Amino acid sequence: MSALASPSRQREAVTSFGMAFRAAMASVRRLRGRDTHRPGELSYAQYCLLFGLADRGELSASELAGLAEVSPATATQMLDSLVSAGFVERARSDRDRRLVLVTLTARGGELVAEKRARYENMWTKALADFSPAELGVATAVLERTRVIFDEIAALAGTE
Repeated sequence: MSALASPSRQREAVTSFGMAFRAAMASVRRLRGRDTHRPGELSYAQYCLLFGLADRGELSASELAGLAEVSPATATQMLDSLVSAGFVERARSDRDRRLVLVTLTARGGELVAEKRARYENMWTKALADFSPAELGVATAVLERTRVIFDEIAALAGTE
C-alpha cells in the first residue's frame, strides 16, 4: 500500500478501479457481442487474428485462436472466410509438413494498416491528457490485474 494513502482511501481507490475495470470489460463484451450483427463485415475476433498476424508474422491456427480468445475450431472457421476474402493465406510449413501456417496477404496488410491508424488515433486522442509516467502506472496496474485473474482462474481449476 502506498505510504501516502490511509487504509480507507486505499480501499476506496481499489473499489473505484474495480468498478472502472468491470465497466471497461463490459464494453469489450458488448463490442464482441456486436460481431454477429454486422453481416458482410469482419468481426472483432477476425480483426484480432489479422492484427496478430501483422504483429507476429506467420502463425498456426491454434496460435491465432489463442490471440483471438476463441476455440481452434472457431479460428479455423474465421480463417476460412478470411482466406475467401483474400486477407490471409495458408501454407504448409517447410519445416513440419503437418503444420499449416497462416500469413497476411497484401490486401490483409492494407486492411490492418487502415484499422490500426484509425484505432491508434482514437487511443492517442483519448489518452492525450495522461503523461507517459501516468500511462506507465496504468499499464502496471492492468498487468497486475491480469495476474490476479490468472491466479483466480488457476484456483478455480483446483477447487
